[in-house]
Amino acid sequence: MDAKIFSALLRADFHSFVWKCFNTIAPDATYIDNWHIESLAYHLMQVQEGKIQRLLVNMPPRALKSICVSVAYVAWLLGHDPRRRIIVVSYSNELALELHRQFKMVIDSEWYQRAFPAMRLAKDTGLEAVTTLGGCRYATSVEGTLTGRGANLIIIDDPHKADEALSPKARAKIINWYQGTLVSRLDDKQSGQIIVVMQRLHPDDLSGHLLLTENWCHLNLPAIATEDCAIPLGPGRVKHWRCGEPLQPKREDSELLESIKREIGSQRFAAQYQQQPVPDGGNALKREWFLTYEQCPMQQPGDRIVQSWDVAAAIGDSNDYSDLAEA
Repeated sequence: MDAKIFSALLRADFHSFVWKCFNTIAPDATYIDNWHIESLAYHLMQVQEGKIQRLLVNMPPRALKSICVSVAYVAWLLGHDPRRRIIVVSYSNELALELHRQFKMVIDSEWYQRAFPAMRLAKDTGLEAVTTLGGCRYATSVEGTLTGRGANLIIIDDPHKADEALSPKARAKIINWYQGTLVSRLDDKQSGQIIVVMQRLHPDDLSGHLLLTENWCHLNLPAIATEDCAIPLGPGRVKHWRCGEPLQPKREDSELLESIKREIGSQRFAAQYQQQPVPDGGNALKREWFLTYEQCPMQQPGDRIVQSWDVAAAIGDSNDYSDLAEA
């Protein structure tokens, strides 16, 4: 393809731009396109056009959400308007640095500079890239320093650490930080935009809080469709997603997803992959249903006695064991 035509395509079509960014960041990996990337791209374009002010995206791990949103989308926006001021937040400083490094790989590439010649950096500190026109991409971690910082777009990318999400104190800290610090960094509270992209970890994580308290456009993409639905892909175009159909069948088919579920456990799979976190007490059996007695209750007419045994008969090293005792 002619270089000028190719540059024009990358300037006009964000879906194609994501593909090119992926190949730049991970040249040895294989890019497998899928309709969920097209849907995410469509929603991000609606943010750019001002049609969406608050976008919440829930997706399973390894679905390209960080490359699409925190890397490619920021490079795309600054390419079209180098005056944009963007804050990108991750759960750790290490992840913030890595995503910023990937962003730099994109904007330093020859193809990007051909496509967006007006986008040039005046400085880069490893966490902040400042354009010659005063725009910037500032990377930070949850509860990181934001004093004196302002933005017209804030991106929050996986704010919770998976191993801390079960802690009420840790969850509350992130929600309080979002409400008390982060939202105040928007230059204009009416026109300023926020994107949250994350996998679910707990019913009361940041996603759960936002869905209860604010009017968010919610793009919810579990690893396996839980019901028949129509996912927007563009103006007048939808994906008719059938119940039980995997999100990315070429990468993670039903058999592989079932294997992952067995490996990580059904509760974690329900949250991180299905975006349906289970309450702390479970959603089937509740502890308060089971009572204790000092004396066996008297059997009443019509009562039934039901006995159920889980003998843990599997012999793998990681399986539970059974205690056998003589009566």
